[in-house]
Parts: sequence; C-alpha cells; structure tokens
Amino acid sequence: MDKVSENPFKNRISKQSLLVVVTALFVTLYLVSNVMAVKVISIVGLPCFDAGTITFPLAYMLGDVLTEIWGYRTTRKVILVTLACNILMVICTQIGVWMPSPDYLAHTAAAYNHIFDYVPRIVVGSLVGFLLGELSNAWVMARLKRATSGRHLWLRTIGSSMVGYLFDSLPFVLIGFAGVVSGHDLVEMVVAQYLLKLAIEVIFGTPLAYTAIGWIKRHIHNPESDKQAL
Repeated sequence: MDKVSENPFKNRISKQSLLVVVTALFVTLYLVSNVMAVKVISIVGLPCFDAGTITFPLAYMLGDVLTEIWGYRTTRKVILVTLACNILMVICTQIGVWMPSPDYLAHTAAAYNHIFDYVPRIVVGSLVGFLLGELSNAWVMARLKRATSGRHLWLRTIGSSMVGYLFDSLPFVLIGFAGVVSGHDLVEMVVAQYLLKLAIEVIFGTPLAYTAIGWIKRHIHNPESDKQAL
C-alpha cells in the first residue's frame, strides 16, 4: 500500500488567528499601561517615569510584529481599535466612579475613585501620544522595510521606535502630568521615559520581536501553499 504523503501545512496556524492573538495582547498591554501610569516611579527622590513605562515598550514590540507580518494598513486598523478600547475603558471606569457605594466599603470606593478619577487625564495624554507614536512607528518601520529590502530587522525596530517614542513620550507627559509635577520634573520625566523605553526596546523588545516574527513566519498556515501541496 502506498503511503499518503503528509501535508506539511496541516499543523500550521492561520494568519488570521495569529492576528487576533497579537491584537488582543496589543490592546491589553495598552490598557494595562494606562492604569499603571497613575503611579510615578521615583529614583533618588526624583519623579522619573510612570510605572506604565515598564510594559509600554512591549506593546511597541507587538506593533513592530504587526507591521512586519501584516503591514502598515492592518496595523493602523489595530491602532484605531485600541484607541476605541481605551475610550471604552474610560467611560466604563467613570461610570463606576459615579455609582454609589455602601458606607462599610467607603475606603475601597475612595481608593477606586482616586485612581480612576485620574485615569481619564492619563488616557487623554496616552491617546494623543499613542496615535502620534504608534502611527509614526509603524510608518517609519514600513518605509525602512522597503529601504532595506526586508533586511536588518533590528534597524527597523529600533529606528522606528526612536521616532515613535519621541512622538509618544512628549505629549503623554505634558498632558498627563503638567500642573501635577514641576516644569523641571516634567523635562526629566520626558527624557527618562524616552531613554528607558528605548533601552527596554533594545534589550528586550527587539530580541522578542525577532523571536515572535520568526515563530509566526514558521507557523503561519498558507492556504495557497496548501493547494499546491495537495
């Protein structure tokens, strides 16, 4: 009996399914970063950056993955979906602030209100920085991919992030913290955020992007290839 050749694509994952997963992680990291941004991290007594700075570069890394695998147009759509999700989060958490709470949970309600009364300002700053930063990041990466003929992924991820983080950090800090911290501290926060995000991108983001993009390209299910293999 002749053996039936195994379809080499049967264990691969559809590109659409992976897009859903990457999009979900992208949106989640932005929502988490905006909530974490309420807390400002202090080093040697000086306010340096918000806690969301730690997770934010991971979202940028996924933005690089989206642009590399699915292109600028798809990434732009995901960015707009994320924008809508951030707005929805503000609306929902504000409804929670306005709703009454029993007296015996007054401390819990006060803590909730204290955090989520400030979140809208953070989100407004984040959304402005998000749109400017992510769109410029995706645009630069797409252009660099053409310029390098798809080579030197590290140059595209780091080069695009250098531009994107500048357009993100400046409006985010100014809108989110102006009037809350001094002008001198605002400048320090912008510089510290930019450098820290870029450092995380170089040390962690780019290696993760290489790993994720390589894995996706190896496991993507290609229907056209399936037809050829049958």
